[in-house]
Amino acid sequence: MYGPTRDSLTANQLRSYDFSPMTKQPQQGQMIPLLFVILIILIIIAVWTWKRISAETQDYIVDQAVPMTIIGIVSTIFLSIPIRMLRRRQVRSQERTRLLTLFHRETSQETRLDLVFALLENNEYHINGLESVVPALKELLATTLQQALGDKQHRIRGMAASHLGALQDLSAVPLLVKALDDDHAYVRACAALGLGRLRATEARECLKTAMEHDWDQTVRSRAREALERMRT
Repeated sequence: MYGPTRDSLTANQLRSYDFSPMTKQPQQGQMIPLLFVILIILIIIAVWTWKRISAETQDYIVDQAVPMTIIGIVSTIFLSIPIRMLRRRQVRSQERTRLLTLFHRETSQETRLDLVFALLENNEYHINGLESVVPALKELLATTLQQALGDKQHRIRGMAASHLGALQDLSAVPLLVKALDDDHAYVRACAALGLGRLRATEARECLKTAMEHDWDQTVRSRAREALERMRT
């Protein structure tokens, strides 16, 4: 049921990367000397102009124009930061609305699962704005974690585990603790990540065991990070 989805998702993810900038590197390399020449010309023009203006005008520029310009630039930078943040939030909110609409309309479990992953990633692994669908998301992710069995489905199992932790539903802790014993290190690492996101203190001992005894370095690191999260 779930095997083909992960293969197709991986392919889609690979296609989503834009490799075209790599082909533009030679052009960018040619532009650098040109920009350098233009900068030198502008400096020469500025020096030539400066020497030909009156001392009174020079004093005005130094005492008033330059400070006002600096203040204007600094003010613009400070104002642009919250504007950019607001714009980012608006874009995320619009994308969240779009993905939620698709999720409600979709009937294919495989596509719905991909939409769950996209929703949580777009929402930066927070549930703000997703509260109404958290039960549905949890059910789908938990079912995937339990039923996406088999050697070839470990990646989808792992993704379900890590995203499950983002839902802040402690009833998922037993499933994630069980996933710490999965045959695949990827799934165990994702389960530790999920438990860290939940700050599931009841899983502390299991995470300590994973941190100290798991043969895979990534699993040990994720378990340590999860324990550190519980201390904050």
